[in-house]
Amino acid sequence: MPMQVGNATYSLSRKPWPCTINEARGFPGMLGSLDCMHCEWKNCPTAWKGQFTRGDHGVSTMMLAAVASQDLWIWHAFFGVAGSTNDLNVLNQSTLFTNVLQGRAPAVQFTVCGIEYNMGYYLVDGIYSEWAAFVKTIPLPQNERDKCFARRQEGARKDVERAFGVLQARFAILRIPARFWERSLLGKIMYACIIIHNMIVEDERDTYRVRYDFNSYDQGCNPIPPVQPEHGPIDGFTDLLDINAALLDRRRHIRLKKDLVEHIWRRFGDGQGNN
Repeated sequence: MPMQVGNATYSLSRKPWPCTINEARGFPGMLGSLDCMHCEWKNCPTAWKGQFTRGDHGVSTMMLAAVASQDLWIWHAFFGVAGSTNDLNVLNQSTLFTNVLQGRAPAVQFTVCGIEYNMGYYLVDGIYSEWAAFVKTIPLPQNERDKCFARRQEGARKDVERAFGVLQARFAILRIPARFWERSLLGKIMYACIIIHNMIVEDERDTYRVRYDFNSYDQGCNPIPPVQPEHGPIDGFTDLLDINAALLDRRRHIRLKKDLVEHIWRRFGDGQGNN
C-alpha cells in the first residue's frame, strides 16, 4: 500500500500475497485486520480541543487507521483525523478503498465452501458496517460452530492491535503526548515511524521487495507538468459505482460470513486444532 510522505510515495509489495498466509489460518482472501488507534496531542490548540477530545479518552487525540498482517507489517496507514470521531468516521475519510474503486487494486480470487469470491476482505470489530469487504465476529455465539469462528476471527483480528503495540514500544515519540503544534508535522512523524517499522519487519523476515516511486519528479529532477482537466463525460464512472455497490453489499457480507463459519468449522472445529 502506498504512503505519501512529502513529494515521494513509499510503496511496499510482497511475494507471496498475504492471502496465501491467511488461508492457512482459515481465512482465504483475507487482506489483513483493520482498526484505529488514538494518539494523544498535548499541545492541541485551545480552539480545537473540543473537536479533538472524546469523552472516553478525556484528552485531545488524533487517530491512526491501519491495516496489518500477521507478521505486523502495516499495509495501509491513514493518520490525522480528529479524536472526537469514531472508527466509522475515520473509514469514511480514509483512502483504504481508493485503489479498489479506481480498479488498480490487486485481483483477489478465492473459494470458500465451493463458492468463488473475487473481492478480498478485512477482519474488523463490531463497530464497522456489514459490508462485503469486512468480516466481523459473532457476538454471543450460541453453538460450537459459531464459537469456533468467533475464536478464530478475534484471534486473527488482534494482528493490527499487536502492530500498534509494537509501533509504540519501538518509538517513544509515539508513546508520549505529542508536543508539536502542526498537524502536518505530526503526520510526517507518524508515517516515518511506520516506514521504519516496516523496514525492521522487512529485515527480520527477508521476504519483501521494496520500491520507491517519486511521483513528483522524473530522473532529471524536472517537475512533471500538472494534468490538465478535461470536460465531458467521466470514463469509467459507471464501473466505479458498480464497485462501490459491491463493497457495500450486505447480502454478500452475510453469505461470505456464513461460508467462512462453515469453512473454519470443517478445518478447525470438532476438536481439530481449536487451540
